[in-house]
Amino acid sequence: MAWRREERQRLLDERLHMPVADRQQASAQIIERLDALWRESGRLKPGTIVSAYWPLRGEPDLRPWLGDQHLQGMICVLPVVVQKGEPLQFRRWSPGCAMEKGFWNIPVPADPATYMPQLLIAPVVGFDRQCYRLGYGGGYFDRTLALLQAQQRAFHVAGVGYSAAEIASIRPLDHDIALQAIVTDKETFNPS
Repeated sequence: MAWRREERQRLLDERLHMPVADRQQASAQIIERLDALWRESGRLKPGTIVSAYWPLRGEPDLRPWLGDQHLQGMICVLPVVVQKGEPLQFRRWSPGCAMEKGFWNIPVPADPATYMPQLLIAPVVGFDRQCYRLGYGGGYFDRTLALLQAQQRAFHVAGVGYSAAEIASIRPLDHDIALQAIVTDKETFNPS
């Protein structure tokens, strides 16, 4: 756990020191790769429930992509921490919808109605080529993925992050769940 804390902090520091223009360019490249991954596989269809996230701490900004998905008829949702230590819930988002401050003051849709996403995007602090993600350490995405698996729901999950966040291994623990893909500004990884 100490290694994870130190590695997480190192990666966050590196990400925050990236020039804003570089982060914006990398976000646009991630959007292109993510859209190609899911559109080519036929997963992006009107009515599909797609989740992204509100960017913080220098994360790739996928809001333009999410806005495009809304215009194309997808149901767009954002994750919401309702209770510490519990799986995420998801609320519907659209450009200009009413927002409120959620956990850690992250903006979340104000309408409390919840949805279960079919396509999930998880931000990564770090990742490895086996598609394990190193997050912020709260375990929210892992608990959410475990719940979806236990409910035998059909879903696809991709992590997104900058290529510089790649590490040899996140040293997965028992609760870590490999994602189905990691999309970066340079390439897309699928576990072998």
